[in-house]
Amino acid sequence: MIRVGKIEKYINDEIGRKGGLLFALIDPLDYKSEDDAVSAGAQAADGGADVILVGGSMGVQGELLDSVVRGIKERISIPLVLFPGNISTVTKYADAVYFMSLLNSRNPYWISGAQMLAAHTVRNLGIEALPVGYIVIAPGGTVGWVGDAKLVPRDKPQIAAGLALAAQMCGFRFVLTDCGSNPKEGHMPLEMVSAVAKSISIPYIVAGGIRTPDEAKSVVAAGACAIQVGTALQSGGNLKQRVSQMVRAVREGAKRRG
Repeated sequence: MIRVGKIEKYINDEIGRKGGLLFALIDPLDYKSEDDAVSAGAQAADGGADVILVGGSMGVQGELLDSVVRGIKERISIPLVLFPGNISTVTKYADAVYFMSLLNSRNPYWISGAQMLAAHTVRNLGIEALPVGYIVIAPGGTVGWVGDAKLVPRDKPQIAAGLALAAQMCGFRFVLTDCGSNPKEGHMPLEMVSAVAKSISIPYIVAGGIRTPDEAKSVVAAGACAIQVGTALQSGGNLKQRVSQMVRAVREGAKRRG
C-alpha cells in the first residue's frame, strides 16, 4: 500500500480546496546574502505562497543550505520543500524533497543513479520524499545543460504529454515541467500545458518563465495545478505584495479552468 505523507496530503488537499497553488522557489545563490534569501522566503510566505522551495539547478549544499532552510523555517508556517540540483541538496531541516527523476535526460545518472545514491540519506534524515516525474522543455536553461536533457521542442506538446503520462504510469505522484530559469522565450506554450494536464490525473506543476500575474493566471487556466516561480521574486520591490498579486491570479486562473 502506498503511504501518502503529510506534505503530499497537504498539497493535494490545498489543490482540492483552492484549485491552483503558488510554489515560491528560493535559490540562495541568487541572493546577495543568506539573510536576503531567508527574508525572501519569509516574505513569500507572508504574501500567500502555498509552499516554499529551496534549491536550484546548480545545487546548494552544506552549511549554506542548512542555514537558509533553518532560517526560513523559523519564520513560516507552510511547508518547506527542497528542489535539489544533485544528491547534496538535502538537509534535515526541510519538511520534504522533490524526489525527482529527469525523465528526458540522456544520462541515466539523472534518471535513477542520483536517486539511488540519495535514497538512504533522505530516509535517514526523516524528510518526506515527493515522487516527481521531471520533464525539461526547450530552451531548458541551466537545468537542461546540467541534466543532459533531450529537450522537448516547444511546438511538440504531444511529446510532453506522453512523457507525463508515462510518469504517471510509472508511479510518480507529481509531474513537473520546466523550461529553465527566466528563458527569453517565456513560459512553455499554453497548448503544451493543456496537453499535459489533459493526459494525467496527478498534480501537475509548471515552472520556468512565469513572470507576471497575468501569465500565472493563463498557465493555471490552461491546466496547471501549481506554478513554481523563482526569478520573478528576486526584484521589483515589495515582495510580499507581488507574491500576493501572483497568488490572486493563480486562484482566478483555477476558477477559469473550471
